[in-house]
Amino acid sequence: MKKLLLILLCLPMIGFGQNVYIPDANFKAYLVGNSSINTNGDTEIQVSEAAAVTGHFNAINCGGLNISDFTGIEYFTSLTELYCSNNQITILDLSQNTALIELDCNDNQLISLDVSQSVNLISLECQSNLLECLDISNNPALTEVNFQSNLLEQLNLKNGNWSILEPNALSNNLTCVEVDNIGYATNNWAGGFDSFVTFNTNCNYTNPCTTVSAIQENSTNKELLKVTDILGRETKQTNQPLFYIYDDGTVEKRIVIE
Repeated sequence: MKKLLLILLCLPMIGFGQNVYIPDANFKAYLVGNSSINTNGDTEIQVSEAAAVTGHFNAINCGGLNISDFTGIEYFTSLTELYCSNNQITILDLSQNTALIELDCNDNQLISLDVSQSVNLISLECQSNLLECLDISNNPALTEVNFQSNLLEQLNLKNGNWSILEPNALSNNLTCVEVDNIGYATNNWAGGFDSFVTFNTNCNYTNPCTTVSAIQENSTNKELLKVTDILGRETKQTNQPLFYIYDDGTVEKRIVIE
């Protein structure tokens, strides 16, 4: 009896772990409707499907779809190209997308961008957002960066690739930019910055940013979506052996054996 109970308890948890949690309906509709991503043609994206997405022909190109929440992108760990411009995204955490080579997130509402682990990133297009601080020092492969028309007050371009880096950060709130080579930046990058911007190896920013452009406090509020029994069947009971599934993707297990 104990063995049977253990098997029954494990089955629904296995089912919960197979699908990627994608709360934004527009983002999910794009992924599910893309046969090169949703290879089995069902109504969900499995973790295995997300992990298999890689290469130019499997790039995620979801521009202009009114997407506001990119939760779920962290499961696309082999993704090399991401194009998500002209949406309503405010936070873009790509810390798990270590294979990323090209990123275009122009024309969103970004206040937070994390590409700190994207060491293979070559091209970063991120103009017309709301970023105030950015540090690309952990992106040694970057050669093309466009941060024009943000709210940048701090910018660290010390990625060691200064001789071939081509930055554009016009129309920001910058007065000093941190660089590897002051002379090279002054002679070659002036056209990509407002005329009053200076270059220095240390700008002595009051509160230096990290490799994440902004850190948002995680909300502790979450809404209960549904309750299931140990067989995965939805139920309205709340005092039995149940799994409580919330809108932030968490699953709480409560086991009561009488």
